[in-house]
Amino acid sequence: MSFVDSYKRFMERNSDPRTENWWLMSSPGPLLTLLSTYLYFCTSVGPRYMRDRKPFSLKQPIIIYNITQILMSIFLVYEGLVSGWWNDYNFSCQPVDYSYDPKAFRMAGAVWWYFFAKIVELLDTVFFVLRKKNRQISFLHLYHHTMMPICAWIGVKFLPGGHGTLLGVINSFIHVIMYTYYLISGLGPQYQKYIWWKKHLTSLQLVQFVIVFYHNFVVMFCDCNYPKTINFLLALNAGLFLYMFGNFYYRSYINIDNKKTDTLTPQANSNGIIVNGKGVVANGNGFIPNGNGVIANGKTKEC
Repeated sequence: MSFVDSYKRFMERNSDPRTENWWLMSSPGPLLTLLSTYLYFCTSVGPRYMRDRKPFSLKQPIIIYNITQILMSIFLVYEGLVSGWWNDYNFSCQPVDYSYDPKAFRMAGAVWWYFFAKIVELLDTVFFVLRKKNRQISFLHLYHHTMMPICAWIGVKFLPGGHGTLLGVINSFIHVIMYTYYLISGLGPQYQKYIWWKKHLTSLQLVQFVIVFYHNFVVMFCDCNYPKTINFLLALNAGLFLYMFGNFYYRSYINIDNKKTDTLTPQANSNGIIVNGKGVVANGNGFIPNGNGVIANGKTKEC
């Protein structure tokens, strides 16, 4: 009973009365139930259900979903900018305005819509399960999709505005690009040539976490009427994401490039080497990876 009383007092003292009656905001129970169901389905029930079934195509639903996410992300960027970050907010220190001022209330609404977007994004993993793309359901993926709704819920419940909302604006901007990539890649193999920039998308995500980490870490050491505990948690979470996404970037792009280089580097003597069965290096003067000719004494001849 002591714990329950302490919880009630904490909620009454710290929660924002403007948002307490909004959907899923009465208590953390509904959100935690939803996330528990999500994790149980994506890690246990869903894969077992799909084990002996053919993967669903879902091409049209996913196209509609990606377009919806692009539009939602554009809306969130716009709302975050016009509600404060375009002119009114201070990047060094921005307290929360708990008043019913139109801009302050609009920012609170934008924070709730951001939370709602994080709930909808749980469908990313559901689509992976139904399409039997289980290899894409990594710990990083599940951690990201579980933590973001929790962080957004805390924002709506206690801090619907102020310093921490820059995270939502930047993240929504990245999602405009990310879901555009998903949309194009889902249209079919003939569109793959238009998504050569996948590597750069991951780079943008890393830049996002660097900005969020710096933006929340620095304010902990200045006099700002914004909870430093929240700044610390946001910086910590950004640091964890930076580490995990950085590790993914290294394994997916840097390490694989090193392996390709090691594979293509000639290790034979000066008399020559066959590379992938197609090219010949003579006299140690060079090599053609995946080529169709012969290099002899620095001159190319057709085979």
